[in-house]
Amino acid sequence: MTSSTRSAAKASRPAYVCDACGHQPPKWLGRCPECGEWGSVIESTVTTPLGAGRVVSSRMPAEPARPIAQISAAPAKAVPTNVGELDRVLGGGLVPGAVVLLAGEPGVGKSTLLLDVAQQWAAHSGSASLVVSGEESVSQVRLRAERLGALHEKLYLASESDLSAVMGHLDAVKPGLLVLDSVQTISAPGTEGVPGGVTQVRAVTAALVGVAKERGIATVLVGHVTKDGQVAGPRVLEHLVDVVLHFEGDKHSSLRLVRGVKNRFGAADEVGCFEMHEGGIASLPDPSGLFLTRYAEPVPGTCVTVAMEGRRALVTEVQALIGAEVQGSPRRTVSGLDSARLAMVLAVLERRTKQLKLYNREVFAATVGGIRLTEPSADLAMALAVASGGLDLAMAPHLVAIGEVGLTGEIRRVGAVGRRLAEASRLGFKVALVPPGCAPESSGSLKGMEVIEVADLRSALQSAARASAAHGGDRR
Repeated sequence: MTSSTRSAAKASRPAYVCDACGHQPPKWLGRCPECGEWGSVIESTVTTPLGAGRVVSSRMPAEPARPIAQISAAPAKAVPTNVGELDRVLGGGLVPGAVVLLAGEPGVGKSTLLLDVAQQWAAHSGSASLVVSGEESVSQVRLRAERLGALHEKLYLASESDLSAVMGHLDAVKPGLLVLDSVQTISAPGTEGVPGGVTQVRAVTAALVGVAKERGIATVLVGHVTKDGQVAGPRVLEHLVDVVLHFEGDKHSSLRLVRGVKNRFGAADEVGCFEMHEGGIASLPDPSGLFLTRYAEPVPGTCVTVAMEGRRALVTEVQALIGAEVQGSPRRTVSGLDSARLAMVLAVLERRTKQLKLYNREVFAATVGGIRLTEPSADLAMALAVASGGLDLAMAPHLVAIGEVGLTGEIRRVGAVGRRLAEASRLGFKVALVPPGCAPESSGSLKGMEVIEVADLRSALQSAARASAAHGGDRR
C-alpha cells in the first residue's frame, strides 16, 4: 500500500464524538469517558482534512483596519432593560449586538424573568422585542404574559424549533431584542446530530451570534444546566457568547439570584437579587431584610454576619440549635451552610474554649431566608451561634461577627471588611467583631459603630458576652 493510499484510508476512518460534551474517543464506547453519559457516543461523518498545513491566500477585507482613536464607542453603549437588578449584573443594560446566555435549573423562573425583560424593552427602548419559544406554544406564553401584566404591542411571540424559521421571524419583525427559549430546542438544517446535541448547539449559537453582531440585535439565549449545575452543552458555547449568567434559586424559597460568570461589558462577579411571587418576579434592590429575623426578645442560638455575594454585601442571620445528648454518633444537620465547615467549627469550639461539650450532642445549623453561605467569613458567626445555643446565652441583637476560624482557634482575615461593615452600619448594627488588622482607620462612615478586633475564638466569645451584657436592652 502506497503512502497516498494509507493517508486516504486514515482520512476516511470513522470518527466518533460524544453528543453530550463533544469528547472524541478513538473508538465507539457505550459510555463517554469524559462526561459519563451512556449512549451519547455517535459516529461522525466529518473526515480528517488533508493538507491542513497549506498556505491560505489573502483577500481584501470587507472593512479596513482603522486607528482605535477614530472608532466610536457609541454603538456599544448599553441600553437599560428597566429591570434594575438585571441591569446591575449586566453592567448597565444590554449592548446592541451582544449575546447573553442565561442558564438555570428547570422551574427557577428564567422564562418569567425574560418575558418581563422583553416587555420592558418593548415599552421603553423604542424598538420591538421578539420572544421565540421552542418549548411552549404562543398561547402558553400569552397566559404567562397576562399573569405578569407583560402585554405590549411591540412584544412579539413565536413558537419555533427550526433555525431557518427563527431567521425568517427576525427578517419580518426586525427586533432590537431577541429572547430564544431555549437554545437546546433549536435545530440547524444541514447540521448532523439531534437538537440539544453538541454539534447542533454549536451551530445554532454560532449562527445567532453572527446575526446579532451583523444586525445589532441584543440576544438572550436560555440554556439548560446539568445535574452538577454547569451549563449544558459544549464548553465552546460559553466562549461564543459575550455574557454568561447563572439563575439560581431554591424551590422552597422566594429568593432568586442572577450571578454573572462572564461579562465582556462589565464586572463578572456581580449578583442581582429577585423575589418570586404569585404575580411574577420583582427586583430586590435591598434584600438584606429577607435574611434577618425580628425578635421581640433576644433568643439564644443566633448570630448575624455579613456575606459577600459577588460585590454585594448581604447581612445574614445564622441560627444554631443544640439538641440533647445521644448515644452513638450525633447528627450534624445544616441548611444553607457548609457541613464540613460546621464540623470543623464544632471541633475547634470544643477543643479551644473548654466550655462546650458537643461530641455527644446533636447540632442543627441554618441560615435565614434561603441564602447559602459557603465563604469562610461566616465561621465566626457560626461559632458564636453554636456557643450561644449551647450556653443558653443570647447574643446582643445589634452585633455582627465577621471572620474565618482556624484550627488553632485564631480568627483569620477575610476580604471586603470595609464594605461589610458599611452595610451592617446602614442597617443599624452597633458592634462588630472582626479579625485583627481589619478595623477601619476612620469610623466616620460607620455611624458610631464599635469595631472590636478579636484575635481568637475565646476572646471573641468574651467580647460578645460583654456586648450582650452592656446592650441587653437594645432591639434590632
